[in-house]
Amino acid sequence: MTPDVLLAAIGTFVMVALVVGTTTSWWLARTSPERRRLAHAKAASAGVLVTHRLLTDGPDPTLARLSKMLPRSPKDMSRLSRRLSRAGFSDPSAVLYFSASQLMLPIVLAGLVLVVDFSIVGWILAVFALVVGYAAPGLYVDQRRAARQKAIVNGLPDALDLLVVCVEAGSGLDQAIAKAADELEIAHPALAEEFRLITTEIRAGKPRLEAFNNFSQRTGVDDVRSLVAMLTQTDRFGTSIGQALRTHAEMSRTRRRQRAEERAAKVGVKMVFPLALCLFPALYIVCFGPAAIRIIRAFALVSR
Repeated sequence: MTPDVLLAAIGTFVMVALVVGTTTSWWLARTSPERRRLAHAKAASAGVLVTHRLLTDGPDPTLARLSKMLPRSPKDMSRLSRRLSRAGFSDPSAVLYFSASQLMLPIVLAGLVLVVDFSIVGWILAVFALVVGYAAPGLYVDQRRAARQKAIVNGLPDALDLLVVCVEAGSGLDQAIAKAADELEIAHPALAEEFRLITTEIRAGKPRLEAFNNFSQRTGVDDVRSLVAMLTQTDRFGTSIGQALRTHAEMSRTRRRQRAEERAAKVGVKMVFPLALCLFPALYIVCFGPAAIRIIRAFALVSR
């Protein structure tokens, strides 16, 4: 190997190593647990009015212009922020992006339809595209919220069992919640995120009951509301937390099994339409098709 080829190979190796090392370091820094906890803490501590003020009066002129799309009423702003947080969008700028998508997506879809077809049919399709573009972000958020609430409901009995184990092992309730958040990261990420937010709020100085109430409002799940009510009564009357959590875990597991049995009982009714529309026509063709062909041929011979 000549010296020039050797130097070129060494230079290429050094450049590739630098690019790969820099990219890996940047990715690990952005996905580190400390950075995620800091982001969750910022999202949890940012209020609705503070977010609105930062977006409208901030240094970024683009955000200042886009912030005009936000709801002007603090009540509407709070309602929209709560709706997005229940879908898993806890970032303060999620309200801005959602409002911008509701405004820009109908215009983009209608413009694309009119570019393709500028006739009367095109205008009708453009109106339909306007309606679909305006409703699509809300439908997506509602779908994400339903999926997240279902994941929280399904994972709550397992989380309660883990809390019971931690509490009966001698840990306090705050330490048990923090441990459960770490252990449920893979199996139930939505519930682990909520537990991590509870831990962040408690460490930031909020009372425990207020953090539990915020947990109930963020999720909007009936099982979580009953859990928060039980923890509130336990903390108020000084009863055993371990026994209360164990009883509530058994009730949550029973409700989860009942919901599964209810869905299984509905399968027979839901299968009627696929069977009637897909399976029965093919079955009729296979069973009665040869007989119909023979009958047609017999009538053709008779007519001759």
